[in-house]
This record gives sequence, structure tokens and C-alpha cells, in this order.
Amino acid sequence: MLSTDSTDILFSKARSHKAWLDQDINDNQIKQIYNLLKFAPTSGNCCPARFTFVKSKELKQKMLPSLDQGNIDKVMSAPCVVIISYDTKFYESLSILSPHSDAKSSFEGNEKKIKNTAEFNSSLQGAYFIMATRSAGLDCCPMLGFSKERLNQDFFPDGKNKAVFICGIGYGDHSKLYNRAPRLEFNQACSVI
Repeated sequence: MLSTDSTDILFSKARSHKAWLDQDINDNQIKQIYNLLKFAPTSGNCCPARFTFVKSKELKQKMLPSLDQGNIDKVMSAPCVVIISYDTKFYESLSILSPHSDAKSSFEGNEKKIKNTAEFNSSLQGAYFIMATRSAGLDCCPMLGFSKERLNQDFFPDGKNKAVFICGIGYGDHSKLYNRAPRLEFNQACSVI
């Protein structure tokens, strides 16, 4: 079992931040996040998620037309906003990522399988991204509350990538946090059968 300090960082004391300290993050931290999350499992090692790290004010401004009102400040004040998307052609890399089988051929021409596999696994990878970001000493603010269609149009006009969610990352301002909301107890959420 990990130490209590480690599980506190990842889970017990980690919070979703809506306000940020005026402190940049650097490209080495960004690479560290990806180099952790890339080892987490996906079905058939398909790895469909793509991560677009938006740091510049100009490109964050480009996101504004797609954002719900409640997410504008969260995005604009974050040192970096990450678009977690999936690559609709992820299966073209399967000969490298899954060399022990001819997985690529099972996806070619099967749009339903491509979409289902990409959505499920990129969501998993998005969760791994949050854990990796916390492991790197940074805070997160995962968000829906945006038009995927508009974001895709503005950032992925060729249609190859499809947004899943966005996530602000940086150093959260703990003074702006509300008290932690309750969670369901084990017997409310789990059964052992």
C-alpha cells in the first residue's frame, strides 16, 4: 500500500480547483505528466487519447466561444488548460502498440467499434492524466460545460480528433476552496456478491 501522504495527494486531500495561483508550469512538468500516464492500461494497449496543452493567452481566448459561462474564469486564469481528446485513427498505431496481434484490421471500416473503443479508453486515460498531474505536484480542474462541436471545429478542424473533456492544471489557490462535499459511503456505492 502507498503511504498515507501519497494517497492524500492522489485522493483523500486532493481537490478540484476553480481558482489558481499566478504561477506558471513548465514544459518539463507537462512531459512528466505524460510520461507517467502513458504506462496506465487501455484495452489492447490502444492508447487513443491525445492531450493538447494550451498555455498561451491567445489560444485560451480561442476557446472562449465554446465555453459555458461558468467555465470562462476557470479556463482563462489557469496556467494551462488541457484538451483531452481521442484520435479517430488511433488504430493505425496498433501495429506498433499491439504487435502481438493484427488488431488494426478489426477496426478498419468499423466506425461503431472505433468510436466505442476510443471514447471508453480516452476517458480512462483522462482519469490517469488527473492522477499523473497530482503525482507531479500540480492541481486539476476537470470540466465539461463546453460545446464539443465548437471546440473540435476551432482546434481540430480536420476532424481527426474529438474532444472528451478539458482540464485546467497548475497550482490551485487553496484559499478559494469550499469545504469538501460529501461522498457516498461504501455500502451506498458498493456491493460484494
